[in-house]
Amino acid sequence: MKRHWFVPAVVACFGIAACAQLPSDLAQLGGWTTLINGEEGLDNWHRVGDANWRAEDGAIVAYRGKGGFLVSKDSYKDFELRAEFWADPTTNSGVFIRLSNPKRIGSDNSGAIVNLAKLLPAEKAGGKWNTLEITAKGSQLTVMLNGVQTASVQHAKFAQGPFALQYGAGAKNLEGGPIKWRRVQIKALPEPERAAAAPKPAGGGGGAKPLAKP
Repeated sequence: MKRHWFVPAVVACFGIAACAQLPSDLAQLGGWTTLINGEEGLDNWHRVGDANWRAEDGAIVAYRGKGGFLVSKDSYKDFELRAEFWADPTTNSGVFIRLSNPKRIGSDNSGAIVNLAKLLPAEKAGGKWNTLEITAKGSQLTVMLNGVQTASVQHAKFAQGPFALQYGAGAKNLEGGPIKWRRVQIKALPEPERAAAAPKPAGGGGGAKPLAKP
């Protein structure tokens, strides 16, 4: 069984040498909501599955169980998501967005780009802290890993829903490698303004009258 990322999506994209940490004050700027900050934030999620999510070593961590998710309590339509994660080279993990059924999470009922677009190559990220950025704006989904775009696709099947952080089982349903989330922040984006409807012509439906000749 191949271990991979169902990030909407960084698939088999463990890598890139260094990553910049997200500013700690983003939660107070520009509408960002911090869902995980170091060991704080487990109460911001619903748990699905049997993964042993816990606060440990300055992050929210899972490393045991047959598989599980942390599911956001709020639903999102258009948004920017930023996260810092650490994954073992054997980790099976990722992010699922716009879930249509938070109790049954998979690539068939969420915005998992893995099935929708060819991903750009990225260096391996195993064993290092990395920065992940996901932007969902209408049907446009974009993923950045350590500042490098790794996926960009148009997909309108799933328009809104919660998102989930995954701890997945390894080969032959054995426990996968650990996944650590040090910071997760999200900002809802305003919906694009619709063009104002053209005013109807005055006077009863006859349309514009021709100008009188001089």
